[in-house]
Amino acid sequence: MGPLFKLSARSDHFCGRFEAMASPCELLIETDNVDRARLLMQKAVKETRRIEHKFSRYRQDNLWYRVNQSRGKPVAIDEETYQLLQFANTCYRLSEGLFDITSGVLRRAWRFDGSDHLPSAQHIEALMPLIGWRRIQFDTESIIVPEGMELDLGGIGKEYAVDRVAALCLKQAPGLSVVVNFGGDVQVTCPRKTGQPWHIGIESPDRENEAHAVLQIQHGGLATSGDARKYLLKDGIRYGHILNPLTGYPVEGAPRSITVATAHCTQAGLLATLAMLQGLQAETFLKQQQVSFWVSR
Repeated sequence: MGPLFKLSARSDHFCGRFEAMASPCELLIETDNVDRARLLMQKAVKETRRIEHKFSRYRQDNLWYRVNQSRGKPVAIDEETYQLLQFANTCYRLSEGLFDITSGVLRRAWRFDGSDHLPSAQHIEALMPLIGWRRIQFDTESIIVPEGMELDLGGIGKEYAVDRVAALCLKQAPGLSVVVNFGGDVQVTCPRKTGQPWHIGIESPDRENEAHAVLQIQHGGLATSGDARKYLLKDGIRYGHILNPLTGYPVEGAPRSITVATAHCTQAGLLATLAMLQGLQAETFLKQQQVSFWVSR
C-alpha cells in the first residue's frame, strides 16, 4: 500500500493531496510547520475515508448497502445519517421534487460515457415507479426503503465531506487558514494571516485540467455542478447528466457548468444543483438567491 497522502512545501503553505470519492482531494495549509501540516492531513484523510466507507453506494460492507438492500424492512441509523436524510428532505422540498435522492436508479438506464447510446423509453418508464422520496420513511432511529428503491447521496456526499473536514481543521488549528478542495468543491476555514486571498480555478467544461476562470476567495464555500465529462451526444444534441426525476430524462437547457459561492460548501453545492435543474432559468434562479455565481453555457 502506498502513502495515504502526498505533502509538498510551497512558498508560504503546504499542499497535501490524496484520492477519495472518485475525485482528487487537496488541502492547502497556511503554515511552515511540516508536522502541523502532516497532522491535519492525517485527520483529513481519516475523516474523508470514514464518510466514504459509511455512505458509498459502491461498497457491500457498509450502512448504505444495508439500507438499499433492506427490501422494505427497517434499518437502524445514527444521528449523522438522520441529519443527512433531513438535509435530503430539505433539498427535495426546496426543489419541489426535482432534487430526489431516490432517482439514482435512473443510472441503470442512462450511462453518460460520451457515446451516442440513449436508453429506450421503455427502460426509463420501467424505472419511474422506483422514484419518489415521499415513499421513504425515517426517524431518528431507523429508515424504511420500499423494495426495489434505493438511495444515493452522490448529490450531497462530497460537499458534506468537505464541510466536515474543514470543521475538523478549524477545530484542530483555529486561526490557521486551510483550503479543502475535493474535485472543485471547496471550503476555506478562515482568512489568511497575510490578508491575501486564495486563488481557486474553475475547471473548463471543454478542456480537462484547464481553468476557464480563477476566483479569489478568503473565507467560505464554493461548489460546481456541470457535465464536463458526463454526457451523451446524439445527432448533434448533447445530453447532460443532470436528470429530472419527474420525467426520467436530462434537464433541458441546463448550463454546461455552474459555480456558486456561499458560506458553506454544502449550501453552495445544493444551490448549484438546484440551478442546474432549472435549465434555461438557471441564471434567474441564482439571482433570486442573491449569491455570487458563475455560469458557462
